[in-house]
Amino acid sequence: MTDFFHLIIEPLNTTHDRLSFYCGVEMLDNYLQRQARQDVKRHISRIFIAAKADRPKKVVGYYTLSSLSIELNQLPEDLSQKLPKQPIPAVLIGRLAVSQSAHGKGVGKMLLADAVKRILVVSDEIAIYAIVVDAINRDAQNFYKSFGFALLSDDSHRMFLAIKSI
Repeated sequence: MTDFFHLIIEPLNTTHDRLSFYCGVEMLDNYLQRQARQDVKRHISRIFIAAKADRPKKVVGYYTLSSLSIELNQLPEDLSQKLPKQPIPAVLIGRLAVSQSAHGKGVGKMLLADAVKRILVVSDEIAIYAIVVDAINRDAQNFYKSFGFALLSDDSHRMFLAIKSI
């Protein structure tokens, strides 16, 4: 784990080696390799890259942030009853991936902590009720559950965490 204590987490730029990134989930690999730069240019998403300080171009993980509105009927009833009858502002961590070489080294936790920190800073300036994540499989669900995220609904892969609970 000591190799990964000194990570640089910064916005995606043209110096990052996106093509060699491999996390083992084709959809997440392809996104970084083929789509990420376009989403940044079009202001669809912001992508943040983790790299070891001694190899700043080698991507060991990444996450994406974008804005989102949650329809009131998507929230658990005990929460939705306490909120105004309008879409609720949120931030979406649409993707979070760690290269296979960095699995089990705490990089995912560091990426999530960095994302939450960035979201909290922005939440001082604009209204954000919750952080939403797309958990693509059971392992991802368990990862997010360990940090307090809950399923939006039983038939959804989306999970949320109210900002006030952080």
